[in-house]
Amino acid sequence: MGIVERLVPDELWDLFQRVVPEAPSRPQGGGRRRHGDREVPAAIVFVTTSGCTWRQLPTASFGLSGATAHRRFSAWPKARHRLVLDELGARGELDRSRCAIDSVNMRALKKGDLTGLNPVDRGKYGSKIHLITERNGLPLSVGISDANLHDSRALIPLIKGIPPIRSRRGRRRRKPGKLHGDRGYDYAHLRQWLHGRGITHKGIESSQRPGRHRWTIERTMSWLAGCRRLHRRYERKADHFLAFIGIACTLICYRRLTK
Repeated sequence: MGIVERLVPDELWDLFQRVVPEAPSRPQGGGRRRHGDREVPAAIVFVTTSGCTWRQLPTASFGLSGATAHRRFSAWPKARHRLVLDELGARGELDRSRCAIDSVNMRALKKGDLTGLNPVDRGKYGSKIHLITERNGLPLSVGISDANLHDSRALIPLIKGIPPIRSRRGRRRRKPGKLHGDRGYDYAHLRQWLHGRGITHKGIESSQRPGRHRWTIERTMSWLAGCRRLHRRYERKADHFLAFIGIACTLICYRRLTK
């Protein structure tokens, strides 16, 4: 088995093929040979997990340069993450009865979109990753913001960002049953907003001692840290940084499919 097959196994590639655009036809002939569709996501996964730069991508292993993979990188939307979530939902592997919300700060090495002075990192520039996970810690919705944005302001966009996911029976579902968070989310207007949508805002748990329900999202944060590209933010464009986070979430969810 080659490096491409190890990074993008057959089952994962079968899912990705549903959204891979067809190669444009050239009736007149000529032009450059199209790079393999499977090699491109494998190269992107390699950069995400290893933390190497696009220039350091081993061209001989993937049959394409880092510059080519970087150009195709922008064509990787959130659809990949949603495909794996749909497959998990259809198999009954998602438990949305209890969800958790939290955030983590990342230092930014370059000033760019959605970066700001981090109050917990001596005023260094950084970004904040916001995350909602289901009961077992699988990420459902992610977002990024300036490092100095208050956590409470991310709750509503994250809830709205949960996609309609397939269920084993019945229609697609998107809203969680109960939501656990720390004191940064304990505000009356948020409780009222959640109550109006049938979501129960559970008791606040300390950020130092997550408790019996919210510890799962702390574990998910450590899973994200397993992708070395997320140890620091190197990208000026917020969309590129968010894309790397989406790939990491896709890999986390895919591991549950293979258990």
